[in-house]
Amino acid sequence: MSAHEQFADDLALYALGTLGESERAALEAHLAQCAACRRELQELRGDIGLLGLTTIGATPPPHARARLLSALAKEPRVRMVSKQSRRWWLLAPVSAAMALAVVSILLWSQNNALRQDLAQQSEQSSQNQAEVERAREVLALLSAPDTVRVTLITKNAKPQPQGKAIYRQRTGSLVFLASNFAPLPPKKSYELWLLPTSGAAPIPAGVFKPDARGSATVLMPPLPKDLEAKAFAITVEPETGSATPTMPILLAGGA
Repeated sequence: MSAHEQFADDLALYALGTLGESERAALEAHLAQCAACRRELQELRGDIGLLGLTTIGATPPPHARARLLSALAKEPRVRMVSKQSRRWWLLAPVSAAMALAVVSILLWSQNNALRQDLAQQSEQSSQNQAEVERAREVLALLSAPDTVRVTLITKNAKPQPQGKAIYRQRTGSLVFLASNFAPLPPKKSYELWLLPTSGAAPIPAGVFKPDARGSATVLMPPLPKDLEAKAFAITVEPETGSATPTMPILLAGGA
């Protein structure tokens, strides 16, 4: 009997973890010297893994089952009777471990989806809170007794564009409403300017593009508090806005 034939019967049992201590030591010594048996052992372990997956998923390839059963069939009948029941009992923990791994992956995936959903809900809640806060600011602006309302007009266009600036000096709150504004060239925007009473340089108060009806809104641009406004004006600027107005001034209105 060749060395391969001598250890062929033990490879399947070794792959299943059921080979006795003395036999396992002899086989491991042979495996250290025999590349062919190592390849056979690797294939048997792969087949056992595929068989374990049949308890939770797809059926293994027919050649995998045939190769494993062929290896098992080479063992003497007495040995098969004494160890076969133990062999398949020992496959149960392998299958259970694989099933547990799949369940763990599914649970992780579900938990990850839940975390993403919670993050989206949290972000949406923050956005809603910001919108509520802005609505409160607008309401406070419209109802405050010290709010001023400035109408911006021009006499050189028909239909006549018009803007209305609603401004509160104490809080630096501003809402601007535009109507009948002409369409703009590409990469251009209208820009609103606050002209301080102090004579300081005009302060940018927001850029906007009108819709198809010529309407637009600027809500609560960042402006300094306690800044007294002498007037408001509109110019055409690059779509990202400018630091200083580009002449000519299209619309203006004094406070």
